[in-house]
Amino acid sequence: MAHSLVFLLATTLPVFLGDRWQVAREGSREGGRGTDRARATRTPHTSTHGTVRPAMAPEAAAAALKPMKATSDGVFQGEDPLEAALPLAIVQICIVVVLTRVLAFFLRPLRQPRVIAEIIGGIMLGPSAIGRNSAFINTVFPKQSLTVLDTLANIGLLFFLFLVGLELDLRAIRRTGAGALAIAVAGISLPFVLGIGTSVVLQNTVNRGVPTGPFLVFMGVALSITAFPVLARILAELKLLTTDLGRMAMSAAAVNDVAAWILLALAIALSGSGSPFVSLWVLLSGVGFVLSSFFFIRPLLSWMARRSPEGEPVKELYICTTLTIVLAAGFITDTIGIHALFGAFIVGIIVPKEGPFAGVLLEKVEDLISGLFLPLYFVSSGLKTNVLTIKGGDSWGLLVLVVATACIGKIGGTVLASLIVRVPLREAVTLGVLMNTKGLVELIVLNIGKDRHVLNDETFAILVLMALINTFITTPLVMAIYKPARRAPPYKNRAVQRPNPDDELRMMVCFHSTRNIPTMINLMESSRGTRRRGITVYAMHLVELSERSSAINMVHKARRNGMPFWNRRRNGDGDQLVVAFETYQQLSHVSIRAMTAISDLHTIHEDVVTSAHQKRAALIVLPFHKLHQMDGHMESLGDEYQHINQRVLHHATCSIGILVDRGLGGAAQVAASDVSYNIVVLFFGGRDDREALSYATRMVEHPGIALHVIRFVPESGGGGANDKAAADDAFLAEFRGKVAGGNDSIRYEERTSRGKADVVEAIKAMGPTNLFLVGQGSPCAPLMEPSAECPELGPVGSYLAMPDFSTVASVLVMKQYDPTAEHYELVEEVADTAVDIDTPGPRRG
Repeated sequence: MAHSLVFLLATTLPVFLGDRWQVAREGSREGGRGTDRARATRTPHTSTHGTVRPAMAPEAAAAALKPMKATSDGVFQGEDPLEAALPLAIVQICIVVVLTRVLAFFLRPLRQPRVIAEIIGGIMLGPSAIGRNSAFINTVFPKQSLTVLDTLANIGLLFFLFLVGLELDLRAIRRTGAGALAIAVAGISLPFVLGIGTSVVLQNTVNRGVPTGPFLVFMGVALSITAFPVLARILAELKLLTTDLGRMAMSAAAVNDVAAWILLALAIALSGSGSPFVSLWVLLSGVGFVLSSFFFIRPLLSWMARRSPEGEPVKELYICTTLTIVLAAGFITDTIGIHALFGAFIVGIIVPKEGPFAGVLLEKVEDLISGLFLPLYFVSSGLKTNVLTIKGGDSWGLLVLVVATACIGKIGGTVLASLIVRVPLREAVTLGVLMNTKGLVELIVLNIGKDRHVLNDETFAILVLMALINTFITTPLVMAIYKPARRAPPYKNRAVQRPNPDDELRMMVCFHSTRNIPTMINLMESSRGTRRRGITVYAMHLVELSERSSAINMVHKARRNGMPFWNRRRNGDGDQLVVAFETYQQLSHVSIRAMTAISDLHTIHEDVVTSAHQKRAALIVLPFHKLHQMDGHMESLGDEYQHINQRVLHHATCSIGILVDRGLGGAAQVAASDVSYNIVVLFFGGRDDREALSYATRMVEHPGIALHVIRFVPESGGGGANDKAAADDAFLAEFRGKVAGGNDSIRYEERTSRGKADVVEAIKAMGPTNLFLVGQGSPCAPLMEPSAECPELGPVGSYLAMPDFSTVASVLVMKQYDPTAEHYELVEEVADTAVDIDTPGPRRG
C-alpha cells in the first residue's frame, strides 16, 4: 500500500501541483551526469502517459522527488529566482513572446502569418540553435522545468483548439457544395495515400523499429492536413477570404479539418499499447463522448446563448461555466485515451454561433491564450526538434522527398478535383497551393506522434521542417499565381469641380475611431448643399486586420466578394460605430451608406481606392494621422496611418481631401439649425486650389456658413504660368459673378504677397475660423522647415496643421484628380462591367 501511494505521488504531483522533478545538484557536481541519470525518476521528454522505470525502488523515487518552491525569497536572501517555478515560467514566457514577435516583425514584409515566426522561434530556442549553448539551456530551460512548461503550453493549446472549434460552423459545413466537398475529399485522399507510401521509405531508413500501423496513419494525416486557422489568416491577408475562391478554400479546409481530427483520433487509438480491443474501446468511448456532447452539453450552451441577447453584456457566470466545461471535456477525452485537445475542440464546435455569445467567448479568451500561452507550445515543440539530426545526403534527400510528396499530393489532388468541377486552371492551382498550408495543427499531430513513440527525433525534425516550408511558400506562390481582377465601369465626375455643379456629389468619408465621427458628420452636414440631387456619402470604418481569431470572424461579416460589406441591417452583428451615421441619416437630407473595411494596414488603401472607384465617388475624405489633444498638441497614430493617406493619394482615381480634425463643431454632432461656421479658403492658384474653392462653394449654400476667400497674388508675375493663371482668373471670375455676387455670406479679397512673411502674417490676421480649405499643391513657398512638413498636406496645409498655429481651426487639404497625370490604378476600367453601385435612398427626418 505504501509503495502504491509513493508511486501515485511520484506520477501525479508534477502535473496537478505544478511541481517539477529536480535532480540533486550536489550529486551532479560530485558524480557527473551519470549520477544525475541514476537519481532521476524519469527523463524530461517522457510523455505524461509514460511509466516510471520499474528498476527504481519506490523509496528511491520518493527521495529523488524534491518539491520545487512556487516563488523564491529573492536574491537578497541568497536564493536564485530561477530555482523557483513561477519566476522561471515568467522568464520563459517573456523570452518566447519577445523572440516570436521580433521574428514576426522581420517576416512581415514577406506577408508571412505569425505561426511561421512562432515555429522558427521554437526551433531557435531548441537544440538546433540557441539551445546548443548548455549554459543557456540549463539556466532558462532546465530539464526539471519542462513538465511545468509542457503543462502551461498544453493548457494554452487546449483553449486554442476550443477557439478553432468556435470558428468552425457546422451549418456552413453542411451547406458545403458538391464541388467543395469533392475538392476536400481529393485533397485528403491523394496525400494520405502518398503519405503511406512515403512512410514505407522512412520506416526502412530513419524510422526503424516503430509500429507500422500507427506510423502509416500518422504519416498520412501529417501530409493530408490543412491548417484551417492559418489558411483563414492568409486568405484574409490577401483579400481572398470572401471571394468565390476563398469561400471554396474555407469550405474544403473545414471538411478537411474535421476529417483530419477523426483520422488523428484513429491514429492515437491504434498507437496505444495492448490488445486491439483496447483501441476499439477507445474509439467507441470517443464516439460516445461526441454524441453525449451534442445531446447533453449543447442544450446547456444553447440555453446560455439564448439568455445573452444582442446589445447586452454576457454574464460572467456563463463565461466561467463554458470555460469549465472545456476543461472538463478535456479531462474526459484524456481519460478515454484520445487526447485532452479533442474534448476542447468538440465543445468549441457545438457552441451556438448565432448571437453574441460565441463572439464574446472569443474576445475573452483569445488575447491571453494566443499571446502568452500558445507560443509556449511552439517552444515545447522546438525543444524536441533537433535539425542537426538530419545528417548526410540521404537524410536531406528524405526531407526533399517528404516536401515534394506533400506538395504533389495536396496540390495535385486539389487541382484534379477542381478541374473536374470546372474550376479554371489558375484558380485550381491557387486553391491547391492554399490547401497545402500547414501550421499549429500539424505540430499537434507530430508532437502526439513523438510522445507516442511513433516518430523518432530525425523523422520528427524532417516533418516539422516540411510543415514550415509548405506554409512559408504559400503566400508568395499565391501572390505570384493569382491576383483577382478588380474591374469597374468608367465614370465622368471624378472631382468636386465639374461642368454641371448641380450633378450629385458622391463622396467617401473614412474614419479610424469614434474620435473622427462628430467632425465627419458635421462636415457632411455642411456639405449637403441645396441642390436637387444633393449628396451621397459612403462612410468607411477602417479596421486593421489583426492576428486574432475574432478578426477572421469580423472579415466574414464585413466583406463580400472580396470587397467591403455595405451594412444593410441596423440591428445585427454589424459595426457599432456605423450607428452614428445611420442615426444622422434619419435626421437629415443626406443619403449615407455605412461600411467596414478590415485589412492589413499595408493594403487597406486598396479597399479605399477600389471601393471609391466602384461607387463612382468624386471625393475621398481621409482623417489626418495625428489626433488633436485637449492641450492643443497633435498625437500621432503611427507612421502606418500616414502611409495609408500617401498611398491613397498615389493610387486614387478621384479627388482627395485630408482632414486635420480639431473638433469642427465641437465633440458632438451639431444640429442643422445650429450650424454656424466661419470657413476660409486660401487661394494661391492651381488645380488643387480651384478644387478647394469648388468644395467651399458647395458648403456656403448652407445658411449657417460664412465663407472668406483670400487670393494671394505674387508681386512679380509668373512668366511660365500664363495658362494656369488664365484658368485661375476664369474660375474666379465665374465664382465672383455667379456665387459671391449678392451673397452676404461670402467675402472675397486679394492680397499681394512678396514671400513667406506676407502669407504667414495674413493667415495669422484671420479672425475666429472653424475650417481652412487649402490646396495640396498650392504654388506657395514653404511656410516651415522641410523636415517638419507632411508631404501629403503640401506647404500651406503642413503649416496650418502645426500645433503652434491654432488649437481650434480644422483644416481640409484638397487634391484634385488630374486625368493627365500618371496613375498607378488598382481598378481596370471595363465599359461593360456590371457593378452594384448600392446607392442608398435618402431618408427624410
